[in-house]
Amino acid sequence: MALMLGVAAIAADDKADPNGTWKWTRPGRNGGPDQQFTLKVKAEGDKVTGKLTAPGRQGATSEVEIKEGKVKGDEISFNTSIERNGNTITSKYSGKISGDSLKGTIERPGRDGGDPTKNPWEAKREKAK
Repeated sequence: MALMLGVAAIAADDKADPNGTWKWTRPGRNGGPDQQFTLKVKAEGDKVTGKLTAPGRQGATSEVEIKEGKVKGDEISFNTSIERNGNTITSKYSGKISGDSLKGTIERPGRDGGDPTKNPWEAKREKAK
C-alpha cells in the first residue's frame, strides 16, 4: 500500500503546471518590428482554457479563445481560430512544459490549399506579481 502511494505521489509530481501567463516574441515579417504574443492559461484537470493575444493587421491586436485545450503530463495542446475574408483559419499549438518554459510547434494551414506549415514557438511564464 505504501509503495502504491509513493508511486502516485511521483506521478503527481510529473504533471507540469500550465497555469499562468506565458509570453513570447516572433520576428516581424519583412524586417518589421518583433511581434509579441501573450497566452493566458487555466487548467482544470486535463482540460485547458484561456486566451491568446496576438498581433493583428495594421498594428491592432487580436484576442482569441483557445479551444480543445488539453494537458497530459508535461504536454499541452490547443487550437485557435480566426475568421479572415469569410474563411476560418485554425492554428494547432502543441508543446512541452518544463518549469517556466514552454516549447513546441504551431501548425497552420498552407496558403491556397498547400501543405500545412509548422513553426517552432517558445514561451516563458510571467512571474506572479
